[in-house]
Order: sequence, then structure tokens, then C-alpha cells
Amino acid sequence: MSELDHPLPECPIARFLTVLDGPWATLIVRELLTGPKRFTELRAGLPGISPKTLSSRLRRFVLLGLVTRTAYAEIPPRVEYELTPAGARLEVVLATMGAWAEQDLPRTGAFPIEDR
Repeated sequence: MSELDHPLPECPIARFLTVLDGPWATLIVRELLTGPKRFTELRAGLPGISPKTLSSRLRRFVLLGLVTRTAYAEIPPRVEYELTPAGARLEVVLATMGAWAEQDLPRTGAFPIEDR
């Protein structure tokens, strides 16, 4: 059973959050907004991401139709990832999130941690 065998939530916002779960998902989209990237270029632009996490997120995005994966028959083999038109439309979402954070969230200082 793949991760896409599970139905997505009915609520559009919950569906969005399910697809773009975790900080790496949105940051991968951000990296791809500037054009096609190879796996190593994505890793370089996302310090701290593990190869397993990056592979998993890219695979999910390909299955959902947000990213295309193009393998070139070269030696050494080359694979590039690129946003589809649906993925590229996330640019406005990320720009809005960034503008909100610039205006309404402090850059420095303590960040409250939820009680556990």
C-alpha cells in the first residue's frame, strides 16, 4: 500500500497540510521554484536534510503531480527534478507565508515551546 492509497482529507486546508507536511516539504518546493535541480543541488540548498527524507519527499511530490523526475541516459546518469505547473503555483503560497512571517513573527528571541 503506497502513501497515496490513503484518502486525502475533504477540507482543502487539511489536504494542503497533509501533502506539504513538515518543514522540508515547503523548503524543497522553494528550492525548485528557481528551476530544475539535481538531487545533489537540492541537498546542497537544504543543509541538514537526510538523503532518505529528500528522496521520500521527492517521490511523494512526483506521485502527486507536483514535481517531474527526468532521467537522462548519460554517463554518469543524470536525474533532474522540476516543478509541474501545479507545483509552480505554490510560489504564491510560499511568498504569502514569507510576507506574513516578515511582518508578524520576530526574527530573534525566545520561541515558546508547547507543553508536552
